Amino acid sequence: MTFSETGLNKDILKAITDLGFENPTPIQQESIPFVITEETDLIALAQTGTGKTAAFGLPVIHKIDTDRNQTQAIMLCPTRELCLQITKDLESYAKYIKKLKITAVYGGANIQTQIRQLNSGSQIVVGTPGRVIDLINRKKLKLKDIEFVVLDEADEMLNMGFKEDLDIILAETPEKKQTLLFSATMPKEVLRITKDYMFSPKRIEVAKRNEGASTVEHHYYMVNARDKYKALRRICDVNPEIYGIIFCRTRRETKEVSDKLMQDGYNADAIHGELSQSQRDHVMGRFRKRNLQILVATDVAARGIDINELSHVINYNLPDDNEIYIHRSGRTGRAGNKGISIIISHSREKRKLFSIEKMLGKELILKKVPGGDEICAIQLLKLIDKIVKTDVSPQIEKHLPIIEEKLSHLDKEELVKHFVSAEFNRFLSFYKNAPDLNITASKGRDSRDSGRDRGRDSGRSGRGHSDEGFTRFFINLGKTHRCEPQNLIGLVNEFTRNRNLQIGKIDILQGFSFFEVESSAEKEVLEGFKDSQWNGYKLTVEVSKPKNDEGKRRGKPYSSDRKRSSGGHSKSEGSGGGRRSGFSSNRRSERGGGERRSSGGGNTFKSRFKDKKEGGRS
Repeated sequence: MTFSETGLNKDILKAITDLGFENPTPIQQESIPFVITEETDLIALAQTGTGKTAAFGLPVIHKIDTDRNQTQAIMLCPTRELCLQITKDLESYAKYIKKLKITAVYGGANIQTQIRQLNSGSQIVVGTPGRVIDLINRKKLKLKDIEFVVLDEADEMLNMGFKEDLDIILAETPEKKQTLLFSATMPKEVLRITKDYMFSPKRIEVAKRNEGASTVEHHYYMVNARDKYKALRRICDVNPEIYGIIFCRTRRETKEVSDKLMQDGYNADAIHGELSQSQRDHVMGRFRKRNLQILVATDVAARGIDINELSHVINYNLPDDNEIYIHRSGRTGRAGNKGISIIISHSREKRKLFSIEKMLGKELILKKVPGGDEICAIQLLKLIDKIVKTDVSPQIEKHLPIIEEKLSHLDKEELVKHFVSAEFNRFLSFYKNAPDLNITASKGRDSRDSGRDRGRDSGRSGRGHSDEGFTRFFINLGKTHRCEPQNLIGLVNEFTRNRNLQIGKIDILQGFSFFEVESSAEKEVLEGFKDSQWNGYKLTVEVSKPKNDEGKRRGKPYSSDRKRSSGGHSKSEGSGGGRRSGFSSNRRSERGGGERRSSGGGNTFKSRFKDKKEGGRS
């Protein structure tokens, strides 16, 4: 199929021909003709990088009535970066449609400017949920004439805490409209939106949602947690032409890693929620032009980055959700290019690696962290190539006699050695006697071994105190209560009224859970949870005692779980039945200024396994 066969009008076809579009991608082949000819709602499931913006943007532009100034389409997305990217793409698709106006509304920018644009008439509005609600409340954005609602990255909007915002916005739209929902995954909350706000939607799914791209190789390196930054440096050094993104869990870690890379002389920078829009645009501009080789980012901050030539994606930390790993890896290996997705892992993540491999449907290849000799050989060749390709200035000619006189006592071989050493001695010195960072690993190790490790970790904490300054707490909420790690984070925020506490490991078990908070806040947590409730359920929180006493300590409050507690408690904890989590719940800063804070967000969620010396120099 060609674009001319999709039914798009000649002005749009002319614009996309200018852009070099030739044949529609699978999601575009399915979506464009459907939206043009039908009025039925649509659910489209496709990964990042499959051409989703054109899949909904082209047919919506085609159907807009440019003789009417009212807002006819509202397109919602999770971040300002993605909002700006979608707007830019739509404008390029519509460049030959003179009367069409498209307005981007997002937090972190002057709202008065956006209001003026809306007042002048905009048929299509692209926005982030927080700013859209602000404009609705000010009665500056009216959705009563809406004919198209587009929810792009719907799963990510819900992950970022926009559930209530979406409910409010969708309730403002008329009942008769066409809703187009684009998502990479279909979690329960997205499914709820499809049931509440969509009517008999058609479902399109291109390939498998969780399948890895065939153009991407997946590598992993196994190191001790304290050596992760050293391993990162070596990976960058052994790939001198790298052009990629390093993904971190939190804004704080993003800043730490990028600062270290820049201090160590790497061509790197970061994007995170603390940057102003102009700073963010400046960094992204440099990265797009390849003035930067390495961009360090969180998943949220990286939304909307659309670059086809990335050679590498590096997972400095794995995400909690395996599907997010698929999103990350899909940013490389695009437009027919080959790409490499790298995981810097440690021994506690072996089962996680195995589950990612199953989801990908392809093997994760174990690679050895390169040693000093290998890196130096590659960097030396890079230096020689650079010298060979250097343009010789005519100004050198007049200085040649004195240069030749100075070097006359050296033969050719000695001259080469001296010259290369002058440029390379510091590098050779840095990697001299560099230690082996690899640890013995097998990602398919029996999960019982992992469970024994976790049991030992929990058992040595004594009376709930870990060896890294955390106190372990018991709470009578678990999977049966539909409790998730983010719920526990929210409860700690709410009942301690302290958003700056350091939280360690979270284990969600069947009828109860364990969580760790810095030991200095033990009294604060216990007092905060006194007489507390969650969804009408009375909560009990205690310091977790040693295992040989845990079966006795609960008494009557936990009678419903007593069988699990006595006979199965240590087993479920030791066998890895609980969930670990390790992300920042400070949603506001990652979304950018002006957006709403999700309920329960605020603590910096820090893994107890992170070595505090991690990231030092090799």
